[in-house]
Amino acid sequence: MNLPTVDDIRLAADRIAGAVIRTPTLRSRTLSEITGADVWLKFENLQFTAAYKERGALNKLLQLTDEERGRGVIAASAGNHAQAVAYHGRRLGIPVTIVMPTNTPIMKVSQTEEHGAHVILHGERFDDAYAYALELAERDGFVFVHPFDDPKIVAGAGTVGLELLDQVADLDCVVVPIGGGGLMSGVATAVKALRPEVEVIGVEAELYPSMKNCIDGTVTDVGGDTLAEGIAVKEPGRLTRAIIAERVDRIQLVAEKHIEHAVALLVGIEKTVVEGAGAAGLALILARPEQFRGKKVATVLCGGNIDTHLLANVLIRELVRCGRIARLRIFAQDRPGALAAITRTIWEAGVNIVEVRHNRIFTALPAKDTEIEVEVEARDAADIDALEKKLEGAGFHVERARLD
Repeated sequence: MNLPTVDDIRLAADRIAGAVIRTPTLRSRTLSEITGADVWLKFENLQFTAAYKERGALNKLLQLTDEERGRGVIAASAGNHAQAVAYHGRRLGIPVTIVMPTNTPIMKVSQTEEHGAHVILHGERFDDAYAYALELAERDGFVFVHPFDDPKIVAGAGTVGLELLDQVADLDCVVVPIGGGGLMSGVATAVKALRPEVEVIGVEAELYPSMKNCIDGTVTDVGGDTLAEGIAVKEPGRLTRAIIAERVDRIQLVAEKHIEHAVALLVGIEKTVVEGAGAAGLALILARPEQFRGKKVATVLCGGNIDTHLLANVLIRELVRCGRIARLRIFAQDRPGALAAITRTIWEAGVNIVEVRHNRIFTALPAKDTEIEVEVEARDAADIDALEKKLEGAGFHVERARLD
């Protein structure tokens, strides 16, 4: 198997120049202070389709023959790859067909159609859509554009690594999310060819350790609902696993709560929207600060396509985790004035009531007692801690709902 080289990546960089954004890589002063590392972020979420996938897709499309362009291309994707192929296909006048699972959010379907692609919904899982796309490619003569397991796709993705090395000097470490492995393969190829002393670390969601299983020989269950659906790949590529086995120093896993935390911090600190997969590298740095402390470390924010409702949930959950929003279950005697006494105590503590639920029936408490559930918001965690003590001091039993 011939693996892509740094020369292939350099040619890809020349090929796609001007049609893909050379995204900035910036030092995060606040994240550096939080982690104790010198943290640099490459903002691939600033691409037109909000993901690095444009690089590989365009590099592939530009190398098609006139005859292949005339036949058109097909891809299977429920996300960023679909939009990248559709967008650059339309720019180049190449007919594009995208096969998506039937449960793909309508927003992603419509965005892909807006880029000029013909979208076919097929199967409940990505594997079903992928198999059908291959079937259509064989039947109708389309050129299949793989999302990651193609040397031209890998070379295009590797341009991220070239830019990163050009933008940041004296790096100690590069942390890159892994799904199918295309981005990691390309970045690792560039980094190890030009600065072999730089440590290259891949990151997978804890629920989807598929590449780690392949490389490390571990046997861990793969599957589940993850915020990082962009790297939720059950079967990584054969080409990419060969590259990663040779050129990546290690693969580490990150838990869902750390991915959520990273997404929220990027909104709050950097004022940038990043999807779960795109925040996985930062999530690892935040989860293991002792590993990166004192090092100059860069990570790629590889995508920014996150559903707005999901993003809102993540941000609210972050407020809960940092103690600014809490749900308190307060147990009291069901008598006149009990609720007034509770609300007065909350007011005196300077805490705001968001919502109140009164439960007399569906509770294991005695019939003369009641359970009052109150959602409150405060300036910081200390205010809610103080409120709990005030309520307990006033004779109420209080329990706080926890996320972890």
